[in-house]
Amino acid sequence: MSDLDAKINEHFAGFVVRKDLVKAVKGNAIVPTYVLEYLLGQYCATDDEASIQTGIETVKDILRKHYVHRSEAGLIQSTIKEKGRYKVIDQVSVSLNEKTDSYEAVFDNLGIKKVAVDSGTVKAHPKLLVTGVWCIADVQYEFSEDARISPWILETIKPIQIAKVDYEQYRSLRSAFTTDEWIDLLMQSIGFKPEAFGRRSKLLQLLRLIPFVERNYNLIELGPKGTGKSHIYSEFSPHGQLISGGEVSIPKLFVNNSNGRIGLVGYWDVVAFDEFAGREKTANKALVDIMKNYMANKSFSRGINPMGAEASFSFVGNTDHNVPFMLKNSDLFEALPSQFHDSAFIDRLHAYLPGWEIDVIRGEMFTKGYGFIVDYLAEILRHLRSEDFSNRADPFFKVSEKISTRDRDAIYKTLSGLLKVIFPDGSQTESEVEELLRLAMESRKRVKDQLARIDSTYPEVDFHYVRTDGTKTRVTTVEEEEYPQFYHLRPMLDPKEQDTASASEDEEHRPTDVAASVTEQSYPQPQPQPQPQKTNVSPAPAEGHHEFTENRKGLSYDKLFGVYLEGARRIVVTDPYIRFFYQIRNMMEFVEMVIRRTPPEDQVSIHLVTGPDEGNISRQRDLLDSITAACTGTAVSFTWAFDTSGTAHARDIVTDTGWKIVLDRGLDIFQPPIKIDGFSLGDRLQEHRMLKSFYVTYVRLDLRDEAL
Repeated sequence: MSDLDAKINEHFAGFVVRKDLVKAVKGNAIVPTYVLEYLLGQYCATDDEASIQTGIETVKDILRKHYVHRSEAGLIQSTIKEKGRYKVIDQVSVSLNEKTDSYEAVFDNLGIKKVAVDSGTVKAHPKLLVTGVWCIADVQYEFSEDARISPWILETIKPIQIAKVDYEQYRSLRSAFTTDEWIDLLMQSIGFKPEAFGRRSKLLQLLRLIPFVERNYNLIELGPKGTGKSHIYSEFSPHGQLISGGEVSIPKLFVNNSNGRIGLVGYWDVVAFDEFAGREKTANKALVDIMKNYMANKSFSRGINPMGAEASFSFVGNTDHNVPFMLKNSDLFEALPSQFHDSAFIDRLHAYLPGWEIDVIRGEMFTKGYGFIVDYLAEILRHLRSEDFSNRADPFFKVSEKISTRDRDAIYKTLSGLLKVIFPDGSQTESEVEELLRLAMESRKRVKDQLARIDSTYPEVDFHYVRTDGTKTRVTTVEEEEYPQFYHLRPMLDPKEQDTASASEDEEHRPTDVAASVTEQSYPQPQPQPQPQKTNVSPAPAEGHHEFTENRKGLSYDKLFGVYLEGARRIVVTDPYIRFFYQIRNMMEFVEMVIRRTPPEDQVSIHLVTGPDEGNISRQRDLLDSITAACTGTAVSFTWAFDTSGTAHARDIVTDTGWKIVLDRGLDIFQPPIKIDGFSLGDRLQEHRMLKSFYVTYVRLDLRDEAL
């Protein structure tokens, strides 16, 4: 058990479960995770191994006896008949039979209909009238000679959800954890291994929880297949409902005019639309119009009186192309059906979660650690829906006054949601608020920037915030920094207009972040119209400071350092943390880059100064020596030495041509790879790896003052 797992069990005993147990008990039961964790929470909410094993067997026995497999429905029906009464775990829905003036239940897996239900049960559990709810139910069989009377009777029913949660206890116990520990606890609670994700990737995963803590919140996530976009809506909470984008109607979602019964939005906290993307798909125009009105005004109407609801919407779907293709040729919403590829609909989205930044989910990414029983956490998040944390940024930051009310509301709803999830106790610091505010603004900016491409009537907006000292900080999206040559194109314009717009575009609206400057320096800029062939000349090295955002791609050692190493005959790399295998691999890739740039008739020496890995120094020595051996016979010689004084905390690269490159992370700028079978482009090409957040500073030295 890790230190974090021990701490989790110490403070939240009885409310946490080991996450790998779900797989151990699931077998071939097709049930949501929250159903299994509800049972595990009854019998396995402990860190005692003996009790866990006993609890697993108990849960398996319950599932074996009471969970209804469709293939065994006849056997269970027979058991109920012979015993007269039997407890089952099944998905149950209820409808009103107007001919008999009675409520009737349908058991999905058991395959029985017209099960008699009393009015008191329906009043206690109204969600049964809207859609299927997983329940533990006692079903009774009483045969009648009257063919009009069903022999099936629902005696008792208990929806699978935790009875009561002490929110104040939850909030007070938050203070026992650091911010990093709490984020890791939440990551484990949704089933993921924290070590497999960088800081920004963790926050993007938690961004998926905002619809559960914010009322009337509209989130969209588009990205590649297999990134787990719909998992959290189908498996995580009994208060969320996942439906296929093509399986919804106005009566099902909003209100049935024939009987006045409200639809999904009236009973669920979150309605998620799976497989929402697909340009070939069509949607009912009347449904789209009602959705747009509801997303903007929290109300809808198909009759005389408007009706209100609090359900949040989440739209998830797959993209057809990668980000640079979309930015160059269309927009980041190109995969939406034509009825939803509409500026009025898109403008009502509070945040766009960049699904292309989230890795394809693999087995190595799932945790074996402890996390909240998802039903417990779901109840906490539901309680938080009634609170508003958006004003917690006010003591530190002020959002630009140039931003519209709709943009401002979107930013503050996203910020409030993130604060509720990570800081329910209000313990956030100024720097932590700033991190979440930037993410909230970026998530809305992604929507607004694409609107400017889709509809020319939408102006570009300068997204920035101001500190209490008056300092202005501009917010950019990761793809804006990564592809500045495409980001501000407007493909929807006529080519002649586009040329004019590109030439006259106000400098204020172009990316001013220093990271974009480096990218522009490294990449040749394509023109909207064909241009004469130009000679490919490397840009001259220049002094400067540049910052790079976590999760962006497209950088390599060659693009960062290559031009600054031209002509050098001696290079000294000082980095005290070339210790683990992947860090030493980074060093090898730096050497490979120099070898590629050095003619075979020349000679360059590279010397590394690093710190010893006290836990495994012999392995470290062997790996570093292997780099030396690998360079034999090449134009590069490699040597290394430990800094035994322990004073070499700086991380920099110094050349005998007078350049000093300072890096806050040294060569460790890439997120560590996750071991998988087979091949990965990220393992082969640096440009396809996600970055950590880092900065680089290029300084011209006076060679008289700097000895190598």
